[in-house]
Amino acid sequence: MKKVVIIGGGASGMMAAIQAARTGAAVTLLEHNEKPGKKILATGNGRCNLTNLVQEPSRYRSSQPDFPWKIITQYPLEDTLAFFSELGIYTKNRNGWVYPYSDQAAGVAQVLELEARHQKVKIKTTEEVTDILREDGQYLVKTATWQYPCDSVIISCGSSASNVEGSSTTGYELAEKLGHTVVKPLPSLCGIRGKDNYYAKWAGSRMDGRITLEIDGETVGEEQGEILFTEYGISGIGVFQLSRYAVRGTDEGKIATYHLDLMPQLTKEELVKLLLDRQQAGSYKNPQELLIGLLPRKMIDVLVKKTYEPEKITERLKDWQVPVKGAYALQQAQICSGGVDPRELTEQLESRLHPGIYFTGEVIDVDGPCGGYNLQWAWSSGAVAGRAAAEEGRAL
Repeated sequence: MKKVVIIGGGASGMMAAIQAARTGAAVTLLEHNEKPGKKILATGNGRCNLTNLVQEPSRYRSSQPDFPWKIITQYPLEDTLAFFSELGIYTKNRNGWVYPYSDQAAGVAQVLELEARHQKVKIKTTEEVTDILREDGQYLVKTATWQYPCDSVIISCGSSASNVEGSSTTGYELAEKLGHTVVKPLPSLCGIRGKDNYYAKWAGSRMDGRITLEIDGETVGEEQGEILFTEYGISGIGVFQLSRYAVRGTDEGKIATYHLDLMPQLTKEELVKLLLDRQQAGSYKNPQELLIGLLPRKMIDVLVKKTYEPEKITERLKDWQVPVKGAYALQQAQICSGGVDPRELTEQLESRLHPGIYFTGEVIDVDGPCGGYNLQWAWSSGAVAGRAAAEEGRAL
Protein backbone atom coordinates (compact mmCIF):
# COMPACT_ATOMS: atom_id res chain seq x y z
CA MET A 1 0.00 0.00 0.00
CA LYS A 2 1.45 3.35 -1.04
CA LYS A 3 1.84 6.09 1.54
CA VAL A 4 0.71 9.52 0.38
CA VAL A 5 1.18 12.76 2.33
CA ILE A 6 -0.93 15.76 1.32
CA ILE A 7 0.14 19.24 2.39
CA GLY A 8 -2.89 21.50 2.75
CA GLY A 9 -6.48 20.75 3.69
CA GLY A 10 -8.32 23.14 1.40
CA ALA A 11 -10.62 22.20 -1.49
CA SER A 12 -8.02 20.54 -3.71
CA GLY A 13 -6.19 18.94 -0.79
CA MET A 14 -9.35 17.36 0.61
CA MET A 15 -10.34 16.09 -2.84
CA ALA A 16 -6.86 14.69 -3.38
CA ALA A 17 -6.96 12.95 0.01
CA ILE A 18 -10.33 11.31 -0.68
CA GLN A 19 -9.41 10.17 -4.18
CA ALA A 20 -6.00 8.84 -3.10
CA ALA A 21 -7.60 6.90 -0.25
CA ARG A 22 -10.31 5.52 -2.53
CA THR A 23 -7.57 4.38 -4.92
CA GLY A 24 -6.04 2.36 -2.12
CA ALA A 25 -3.34 4.52 -0.55
CA ALA A 26 -2.65 5.16 3.12
CA VAL A 27 -3.17 8.92 3.28
CA THR A 28 -2.03 11.52 5.79
CA LEU A 29 -3.22 15.10 5.35
CA LEU A 30 -1.25 17.90 7.03
CA GLU A 31 -3.11 21.16 7.69
CA HIS A 32 -1.55 24.17 9.39
CA ASN A 33 -4.87 25.43 10.79
CA GLU A 34 -6.72 23.77 13.65
CA LYS A 35 -9.29 22.48 11.16
CA PRO A 36 -9.27 21.74 7.40
CA GLY A 37 -11.43 23.62 4.90
CA LYS A 38 -11.10 27.16 6.28
CA LYS A 39 -11.07 28.88 2.89
CA ILE A 40 -13.96 26.75 1.64
CA LEU A 41 -16.12 28.45 4.26
CA ALA A 42 -15.55 31.84 2.62
CA THR A 43 -16.22 30.82 -0.98
CA GLY A 44 -19.28 32.26 -2.70
CA ASN A 45 -19.79 34.69 0.18
CA GLY A 46 -20.25 31.73 2.50
CA ARG A 47 -22.54 29.87 0.09
CA CYS A 48 -19.84 27.94 -1.84
CA ASN A 49 -20.17 28.31 -5.60
CA LEU A 50 -19.18 24.68 -6.26
CA THR A 51 -18.79 24.84 -10.03
CA ASN A 52 -20.36 26.21 -13.21
CA LEU A 53 -22.48 24.47 -15.83
CA VAL A 54 -20.72 26.36 -18.63
CA GLN A 55 -17.38 24.61 -19.05
CA GLU A 56 -14.97 25.54 -21.83
CA PRO A 57 -11.20 26.02 -22.14
CA SER A 58 -11.38 29.83 -22.19
CA ARG A 59 -12.69 29.86 -18.62
CA TYR A 60 -9.31 28.75 -17.28
CA ARG A 61 -6.32 31.08 -17.44
CA SER A 62 -2.62 30.29 -17.29
CA SER A 63 0.74 31.23 -18.76
CA GLN A 64 0.27 27.91 -20.63
CA PRO A 65 -3.31 28.37 -21.92
CA ASP A 66 -3.77 24.79 -23.17
CA PHE A 67 -2.73 23.17 -19.90
CA PRO A 68 -5.75 23.63 -17.56
CA TRP A 69 -8.26 22.00 -19.91
CA LYS A 70 -6.14 18.85 -20.10
CA ILE A 71 -6.72 18.45 -16.36
CA ILE A 72 -10.36 19.54 -16.29
CA THR A 73 -11.33 16.95 -18.90
CA GLN A 74 -9.90 14.16 -16.76
CA TYR A 75 -12.33 15.04 -13.94
CA PRO A 76 -15.05 17.15 -15.57
CA LEU A 77 -18.21 18.85 -14.36
CA GLU A 78 -20.25 15.62 -14.49
CA ASP A 79 -17.80 13.85 -12.17
CA THR A 80 -17.84 16.78 -9.75
CA LEU A 81 -21.63 16.89 -9.56
CA ALA A 82 -21.81 13.12 -9.09
CA PHE A 83 -19.16 13.23 -6.37
CA PHE A 84 -20.95 15.85 -4.30
CA SER A 85 -24.32 14.19 -4.84
CA GLU A 86 -22.82 10.98 -3.46
CA LEU A 87 -21.58 12.93 -0.42
CA GLY A 88 -25.08 14.31 0.17
CA ILE A 89 -24.82 17.78 -1.36
CA TYR A 90 -28.02 18.55 -3.25
CA THR A 91 -27.35 21.43 -5.63
CA LYS A 92 -29.19 24.29 -7.30
CA ASN A 93 -28.49 26.24 -10.45
CA ARG A 94 -28.34 30.04 -10.51
CA ASN A 95 -27.88 30.92 -14.17
CA GLY A 96 -25.20 28.26 -14.49
CA TRP A 97 -23.55 28.96 -11.14
CA VAL A 98 -23.96 25.83 -9.00
CA TYR A 99 -24.47 26.08 -5.23
CA PRO A 100 -25.43 23.65 -2.47
CA TYR A 101 -29.19 23.83 -1.95
CA SER A 102 -28.56 24.81 1.67
CA ASP A 103 -26.52 27.86 0.55
CA GLN A 104 -24.02 26.92 3.24
CA ALA A 105 -20.34 26.46 2.46
CA ALA A 106 -19.94 24.88 5.90
CA GLY A 107 -21.91 21.86 4.71
CA VAL A 108 -19.46 21.31 1.84
CA ALA A 109 -16.47 21.44 4.18
CA GLN A 110 -18.19 19.08 6.60
CA VAL A 111 -19.05 16.37 4.07
CA LEU A 112 -15.52 16.46 2.66
CA GLU A 113 -14.07 15.94 6.12
CA LEU A 114 -16.61 13.20 6.93
CA GLU A 115 -15.75 11.35 3.72
CA ALA A 116 -12.01 11.75 4.27
CA ARG A 117 -12.26 10.28 7.75
CA HIS A 118 -14.53 7.51 6.45
CA GLN A 119 -11.78 6.66 3.94
CA LYS A 120 -9.32 6.42 6.87
CA VAL A 121 -7.43 9.60 5.96
CA LYS A 122 -5.31 10.70 8.91
CA ILE A 123 -5.85 14.43 9.35
CA LYS A 124 -3.09 16.15 11.30
CA THR A 125 -3.85 19.78 12.12
CA THR A 126 -1.62 22.65 13.30
CA GLU A 127 1.23 21.12 11.30
CA GLU A 128 3.42 23.59 9.40
CA VAL A 129 5.53 21.86 6.75
CA THR A 130 9.08 23.16 6.55
CA ASP A 131 10.77 20.84 4.06
CA ILE A 132 10.46 17.84 1.73
CA LEU A 133 13.52 15.60 1.57
CA ARG A 134 14.44 12.49 -0.39
CA GLU A 135 15.99 9.78 1.79
CA ASP A 136 16.48 6.03 1.34
CA GLY A 137 14.23 5.77 -1.69
CA GLN A 138 11.30 7.67 -0.17
CA TYR A 139 10.20 11.19 0.64
CA LEU A 140 10.32 12.69 4.11
CA VAL A 141 7.90 15.53 4.83
CA LYS A 142 9.21 17.54 7.76
CA THR A 143 7.21 19.79 10.07
CA ALA A 144 8.26 21.79 13.10
CA THR A 145 7.41 18.86 15.37
CA TRP A 146 7.46 15.65 13.30
CA GLN A 147 8.46 13.98 10.06
CA TYR A 148 6.32 11.83 7.77
CA PRO A 149 7.89 9.21 5.47
CA CYS A 150 5.92 8.48 2.28
CA ASP A 151 6.04 7.36 -1.34
CA SER A 152 4.25 10.40 -2.80
CA VAL A 153 3.67 14.00 -1.74
CA ILE A 154 0.85 16.26 -2.95
CA ILE A 155 1.37 19.99 -2.40
CA SER A 156 -2.07 21.62 -2.09
CA CYS A 157 -1.30 24.71 -0.02
CA GLY A 158 -3.30 27.26 -1.97
CA SER A 159 -2.08 30.86 -2.12
CA SER A 160 -1.67 33.92 0.03
CA ALA A 161 -4.79 35.62 -1.38
CA SER A 162 -7.65 36.66 0.94
CA ASN A 163 -7.64 37.54 4.61
CA VAL A 164 -9.12 34.16 5.54
CA GLU A 165 -7.08 32.22 8.06
CA GLY A 166 -5.28 29.52 6.13
CA SER A 167 -3.89 31.60 3.30
CA SER A 168 -0.13 31.15 2.97
CA THR A 169 2.88 31.18 0.71
CA THR A 170 4.04 27.72 1.87
CA GLY A 171 3.26 26.00 -1.44
CA TYR A 172 5.31 28.48 -3.45
CA GLU A 173 8.20 28.25 -0.98
CA LEU A 174 8.24 24.44 -1.08
CA ALA A 175 8.08 24.47 -4.88
CA GLU A 176 11.04 26.84 -5.12
CA LYS A 177 13.05 24.74 -2.65
CA LEU A 178 12.45 21.79 -4.98
CA GLY A 179 13.81 23.81 -7.88
CA HIS A 180 10.51 24.64 -9.56
CA THR A 181 9.86 27.88 -11.41
CA VAL A 182 7.08 29.93 -9.82
CA VAL A 183 5.31 32.45 -12.05
CA LYS A 184 5.01 35.56 -9.88
CA PRO A 185 1.81 35.29 -7.78
CA LEU A 186 -0.37 38.40 -8.07
CA PRO A 187 -3.87 39.24 -6.77
CA SER A 188 -6.78 38.28 -9.00
CA LEU A 189 -10.57 38.61 -8.67
CA CYS A 190 -9.96 41.83 -6.80
CA GLY A 191 -10.83 45.49 -6.63
CA ILE A 192 -8.72 47.88 -8.70
CA ARG A 193 -6.75 50.79 -7.32
CA GLY A 194 -6.86 53.74 -9.70
CA LYS A 195 -4.36 56.55 -10.19
CA ASP A 196 -6.67 59.55 -9.71
CA ASN A 197 -7.28 61.39 -6.44
CA TYR A 198 -11.05 61.95 -6.43
CA TYR A 199 -12.20 58.44 -5.55
CA ALA A 200 -13.09 59.27 -1.94
CA LYS A 201 -15.84 61.54 -3.30
CA TRP A 202 -17.69 58.73 -5.10
CA ALA A 203 -17.07 56.00 -2.50
CA GLY A 204 -20.22 54.00 -1.76
CA SER A 205 -21.92 54.64 -5.11
CA ARG A 206 -23.11 51.83 -7.39
CA MET A 207 -24.11 51.87 -11.04
CA ASP A 208 -24.72 49.29 -13.74
CA GLY A 209 -22.48 49.62 -16.74
CA ARG A 210 -20.32 48.12 -19.44
CA ILE A 211 -16.70 47.57 -18.43
CA THR A 212 -13.90 47.39 -20.98
CA LEU A 213 -10.25 46.80 -20.14
CA GLU A 214 -7.52 48.12 -22.42
CA ILE A 215 -3.85 47.28 -22.03
CA ASP A 216 -1.42 49.36 -24.07
CA GLY A 217 -4.37 50.50 -26.15
CA GLU A 218 -5.61 46.99 -26.98
CA THR A 219 -8.97 45.71 -25.71
CA VAL A 220 -8.43 42.50 -23.72
CA GLY A 221 -11.91 41.96 -22.30
CA GLU A 222 -15.40 43.31 -21.72
CA GLU A 223 -17.97 42.69 -18.99
CA GLN A 224 -21.34 44.09 -18.01
CA GLY A 225 -22.81 44.44 -14.54
CA GLU A 226 -22.84 46.44 -11.35
CA ILE A 227 -19.82 48.65 -10.68
CA LEU A 228 -18.94 49.56 -7.11
CA PHE A 229 -17.17 52.89 -6.68
CA THR A 230 -14.73 52.84 -3.78
CA GLU A 231 -12.30 55.11 -1.98
CA TYR A 232 -9.44 53.45 -3.87
CA GLY A 233 -11.05 53.05 -7.32
CA ILE A 234 -13.56 50.46 -8.54
CA SER A 235 -14.83 47.02 -7.61
CA GLY A 236 -17.67 44.61 -8.43
CA ILE A 237 -17.87 41.27 -10.24
CA GLY A 238 -17.31 42.73 -13.72
CA VAL A 239 -14.20 44.55 -12.50
CA PHE A 240 -13.04 41.33 -10.80
CA GLN A 241 -13.43 39.26 -13.96
CA LEU A 242 -10.89 41.42 -15.81
CA SER A 243 -8.59 42.13 -12.86
CA ARG A 244 -6.15 39.29 -13.62
CA TYR A 245 -5.13 40.98 -16.86
CA ALA A 246 -5.12 44.50 -15.40
CA VAL A 247 -2.92 43.58 -12.44
CA ARG A 248 -0.47 41.43 -14.42
CA GLY A 249 -0.28 44.00 -17.19
CA THR A 250 0.49 46.82 -14.75
CA ASP A 251 3.08 44.66 -12.99
CA GLU A 252 4.79 44.16 -16.37
CA GLY A 253 5.00 47.92 -16.89
CA LYS A 254 2.11 48.15 -19.35
CA ILE A 255 -0.60 50.83 -19.30
CA ALA A 256 -3.92 49.36 -18.20
CA THR A 257 -7.15 51.36 -18.24
CA TYR A 258 -10.74 50.46 -17.37
CA HIS A 259 -13.28 52.21 -19.62
CA LEU A 260 -16.71 52.48 -18.00
CA ASP A 261 -19.86 53.08 -20.01
CA LEU A 262 -22.27 54.12 -17.27
CA MET A 263 -25.25 54.53 -19.62
CA PRO A 264 -24.86 51.51 -21.95
CA GLN A 265 -28.56 51.41 -22.84
CA LEU A 266 -28.26 54.77 -24.66
CA THR A 267 -26.14 55.91 -27.59
CA LYS A 268 -24.20 59.14 -27.23
CA GLU A 269 -26.78 60.96 -29.33
CA GLU A 270 -29.64 59.64 -27.23
CA LEU A 271 -27.92 60.60 -23.99
CA VAL A 272 -27.19 64.13 -25.20
CA LYS A 273 -30.85 64.53 -26.11
CA LEU A 274 -31.94 63.16 -22.71
CA LEU A 275 -29.70 65.65 -20.91
CA LEU A 276 -30.94 68.54 -23.05
CA ASP A 277 -34.56 67.55 -22.37
CA ARG A 278 -33.86 67.52 -18.62
CA GLN A 279 -32.31 70.97 -18.88
CA GLN A 280 -35.32 72.35 -20.71
CA ALA A 281 -37.80 70.76 -18.32
CA GLY A 282 -35.91 71.87 -15.22
CA SER A 283 -34.86 75.40 -16.06
CA TYR A 284 -35.22 76.36 -12.37
CA LYS A 285 -32.60 73.77 -11.28
CA ASN A 286 -28.87 74.30 -10.87
CA PRO A 287 -26.44 72.04 -12.84
CA GLN A 288 -26.20 69.40 -10.13
CA GLU A 289 -29.92 69.35 -9.44
CA LEU A 290 -30.59 68.61 -13.11
CA LEU A 291 -28.99 65.15 -12.66
CA ILE A 292 -30.88 64.15 -9.51
CA GLY A 293 -32.85 61.00 -10.28
CA LEU A 294 -30.52 60.01 -13.09
CA LEU A 295 -27.24 59.47 -11.24
CA PRO A 296 -26.22 58.72 -7.63
CA ARG A 297 -25.65 61.93 -5.65
CA LYS A 298 -21.91 61.30 -5.16
CA MET A 299 -21.41 60.67 -8.87
CA ILE A 300 -23.11 63.97 -9.63
CA ASP A 301 -20.72 65.76 -7.25
CA VAL A 302 -17.72 64.32 -9.11
CA LEU A 303 -19.15 64.86 -12.59
CA VAL A 304 -20.62 68.36 -12.48
CA LYS A 305 -19.28 71.46 -10.81
CA LYS A 306 -20.54 74.84 -12.00
CA THR A 307 -21.81 74.27 -15.53
CA TYR A 308 -24.20 71.81 -17.16
CA GLU A 309 -22.77 70.77 -20.52
CA PRO A 310 -24.65 67.79 -22.02
CA GLU A 311 -21.93 66.91 -24.55
CA LYS A 312 -19.14 66.85 -21.94
CA ILE A 313 -21.30 64.95 -19.44
CA THR A 314 -22.12 62.43 -22.15
CA GLU A 315 -18.47 61.91 -23.05
CA ARG A 316 -17.66 61.19 -19.41
CA LEU A 317 -20.62 58.90 -18.76
CA LYS A 318 -20.04 56.89 -21.94
CA ASP A 319 -16.27 56.53 -21.36
CA TRP A 320 -15.28 57.13 -17.74
CA GLN A 321 -11.64 56.12 -17.62
CA VAL A 322 -9.94 54.61 -14.58
CA PRO A 323 -6.17 54.24 -15.12
CA VAL A 324 -4.94 51.19 -13.20
CA LYS A 325 -2.37 51.57 -10.46
CA GLY A 326 -2.68 47.96 -9.29
CA ALA A 327 -4.74 45.61 -7.14
CA TYR A 328 -6.46 47.06 -4.09
CA ALA A 329 -4.89 44.53 -1.69
CA LEU A 330 -3.73 40.92 -1.71
CA GLN A 331 -5.72 40.32 1.47
CA GLN A 332 -8.93 41.38 -0.30
CA ALA A 333 -8.33 39.31 -3.44
CA GLN A 334 -10.30 36.10 -3.85
CA ILE A 335 -7.43 34.24 -5.54
CA CYS A 336 -3.96 34.69 -7.01
CA SER A 337 -2.85 34.30 -10.57
CA GLY A 338 0.60 32.81 -11.02
CA GLY A 339 2.15 29.79 -9.30
CA VAL A 340 4.12 26.70 -10.29
CA ASP A 341 4.91 26.77 -14.01
CA PRO A 342 2.72 24.11 -15.71
CA ARG A 343 5.55 23.29 -18.12
CA GLU A 344 7.27 21.57 -15.20
CA LEU A 345 4.28 19.30 -14.52
CA THR A 346 2.91 16.25 -16.33
CA GLU A 347 -0.75 15.86 -17.27
CA GLN A 348 -1.16 13.99 -13.97
CA LEU A 349 0.21 17.09 -12.18
CA GLU A 350 3.38 15.24 -11.23
CA SER A 351 6.64 17.15 -11.00
CA ARG A 352 8.93 16.58 -13.98
CA LEU A 353 11.84 17.38 -11.64
CA HIS A 354 10.87 15.07 -8.77
CA PRO A 355 8.72 12.04 -9.68
CA GLY A 356 6.31 11.27 -6.87
CA ILE A 357 5.67 14.92 -6.01
CA TYR A 358 2.42 16.48 -7.23
CA PHE A 359 0.80 19.91 -7.14
CA THR A 360 -2.88 20.87 -7.09
CA GLY A 361 -5.19 23.86 -6.96
CA GLU A 362 -4.15 27.45 -6.69
CA VAL A 363 -0.46 26.73 -6.07
CA ILE A 364 -0.26 26.00 -9.84
CA ASP A 365 -0.32 28.84 -12.37
CA VAL A 366 -4.00 28.37 -13.20
CA ASP A 367 -6.94 30.56 -12.22
CA GLY A 368 -10.44 31.34 -13.42
CA PRO A 369 -13.11 34.05 -13.30
CA CYS A 370 -15.90 34.28 -10.74
CA GLY A 371 -18.60 31.67 -11.08
CA GLY A 372 -17.23 28.44 -9.61
CA TYR A 373 -14.30 27.95 -11.97
CA ASN A 374 -11.60 28.15 -9.34
CA LEU A 375 -13.33 25.50 -7.26
CA GLN A 376 -13.81 23.31 -10.34
CA TRP A 377 -10.07 23.59 -10.91
CA ALA A 378 -9.53 22.58 -7.28
CA TRP A 379 -11.81 19.52 -7.58
CA SER A 380 -10.35 18.43 -10.93
CA SER A 381 -6.70 18.95 -10.06
CA GLY A 382 -7.14 17.35 -6.63
CA ALA A 383 -8.83 14.28 -8.11
CA VAL A 384 -6.25 13.84 -10.89
CA ALA A 385 -3.25 14.20 -8.57
CA GLY A 386 -4.80 12.13 -5.79
CA ARG A 387 -5.49 9.16 -8.04
CA ALA A 388 -2.12 9.34 -9.76
CA ALA A 389 -0.18 9.62 -6.50
CA ALA A 390 -1.93 6.54 -5.12
CA GLU A 391 -1.46 4.28 -8.12
CA GLU A 392 0.70 1.24 -7.47
CA GLY A 393 3.56 0.70 -9.86
CA ARG A 394 4.24 4.38 -10.66
CA ALA A 395 7.98 4.85 -10.72
CA LEU A 396 9.59 7.16 -8.20
